[in-house]
Amino acid sequence: MKKPFPQVMAALSLALSLILITGLDALAHQPYFEETDTSETSPMRVKDPEISTALYSTLDKPGDVDFFTFSVTAGQTIEIGMTIPQIEGQENFAPTIGVIANDLDATFVSALPAAALPLLSDLTGATLIEPTTATIFFEPFSRTAYWQRQRRQITFPAESEVHVVVWHAQQEVGRYTLVVGQREVLGGDFDFARKLKKYWTPVILTSGAPSAPPQEANPGPAQKTQSEHKDQSETASPNPGCNWLLRVLAALFGASELCQ
Repeated sequence: MKKPFPQVMAALSLALSLILITGLDALAHQPYFEETDTSETSPMRVKDPEISTALYSTLDKPGDVDFFTFSVTAGQTIEIGMTIPQIEGQENFAPTIGVIANDLDATFVSALPAAALPLLSDLTGATLIEPTTATIFFEPFSRTAYWQRQRRQITFPAESEVHVVVWHAQQEVGRYTLVVGQREVLGGDFDFARKLKKYWTPVILTSGAPSAPPQEANPGPAQKTQSEHKDQSETASPNPGCNWLLRVLAALFGASELCQ
């Protein structure tokens, strides 16, 4: 006896839902890319800081400072963190995050880069989220690996427009991903597969650009992880070795390039 059509569709829908539930952990972040260099007057905006958002960005010249912004209400807690893509030469790349908002302590204001000073007022203070020892994070959907660095939850004491600034204390260049929020909601840039391939390359300074001061080598976990986890590092660029589940997900979310 044949099953009624609605029951067949319901079964297919349930099966698809199970596939998505088991395979979408890697799509937890909504990805967006820094299309043009940001500034204090043209920051990259996060619409909802509670939704997990990954901002793929670049410090592309010595002394570069990137700017991001979002709004909060009094008492709202937001998680902010950073991961570094495992691109050759970035083993020790570790930018600092500064957060400026109303009623924050003014203790760390003096540590902010000069480009961020116009954002300060009598109402604002600042906090720093400094680099920490790196751990490995592997994202199976895009077949890419990252060094996960600093991460902190900040409870904002007052309603505010929050400004997040990212810079490197030794003026090094490189690529990073600023992560804001925790709540997992699908979305983001559906052209991220193509953009990720372009993003996943070392930053090369243009001819004549001043070189950054050398950073003292730190033979810590960030270096150890590259050799101890060589199998993961080798997958740091988009890899065509997708299984059937990843192929289905790639097709559904407009990322078929990842599995070609």
